[in-house]
Amino acid sequence: MSVVFLVIIGAAAGFLATRFMKVETGVLQTVGIGIAGALIGGLVLRFIVSVLGAFAGLVGAVLGAMLLIYIWKSYTGR
Repeated sequence: MSVVFLVIIGAAAGFLATRFMKVETGVLQTVGIGIAGALIGGLVLRFIVSVLGAFAGLVGAVLGAMLLIYIWKSYTGR
């Protein structure tokens, strides 16, 4: 991601965040808040997705194993 794109996204995020939180800041502070928020939010979201991704993999594996046992029991008559 280019620096220009990061600054544009940071400015937009900072603008929205300062309006939602009803904070009056200058342009540089708004952009700084947006860029810092994007970094923090990005790290938190990546962590959550990785944890939930691993958990989803475990759930999928258990469900797949249960399906395999069901099919095995259905065909063997046990």
